Amino acid sequence: MNATAVSSPVRAQRQSDRRAEILEAAERCFVRAGFHQTSMQEICAEAGMSAGNLYRYFPSKEALIAGIAERDRAEVAQDFARADLSQGLFNVLEGMAHYHFAVRPIEQVKLCTEVMSEARRHPEIARISAAFDADVRRWLIAMFNTAAERGDIPNDADIEGAVDMLMILADGVWWRRALDPNFKAGALIPVFMDVARHLLRSRSQDQRAEGEKSS
Repeated sequence: MNATAVSSPVRAQRQSDRRAEILEAAERCFVRAGFHQTSMQEICAEAGMSAGNLYRYFPSKEALIAGIAERDRAEVAQDFARADLSQGLFNVLEGMAHYHFAVRPIEQVKLCTEVMSEARRHPEIARISAAFDADVRRWLIAMFNTAAERGDIPNDADIEGAVDMLMILADGVWWRRALDPNFKAGALIPVFMDVARHLLRSRSQDQRAEGEKSS
């Protein structure tokens, strides 16, 4: 057997592990000091490697942010792929809310708000952030459309409007969690779910009710 063929997967795994270690080191630095205040030298020290070695993996802080975003995107994609709608849409949605509001590490929450702040000033980070949001929006719309086909929500629910509002609410929860150490995001999950059920209600029923009021 070719020794190179045997070693290639091992080498690829080592590179993947090293990339993950660098991203975790960068994440700690960005959370601790902010994107602008963190230097590549500080990230090298945190990762325990030379600048020349780190630049082989990530040539800039923007590349590190892109790597972190791709890592998080892959994690969220897996969440949607594993979603079992046989449990009912709102049970699945509540489970996701519980994880992302109350369980997800505070360091990731703080980094997300750091990236959102930096997106106002840096076009490439704005592009990365917008692409991530677009993916989450697309996955949510697809999940809600499947739920409508299953009969979990009405077929005439305003799915796109509901997704936009729920994403805005989720951003607000993350901001409050990042800024207020006493904030208990888990306590808001029942309210969040009430809002979700209201947003995904039947529009035709609302129109009939409105017509009855005006008649």
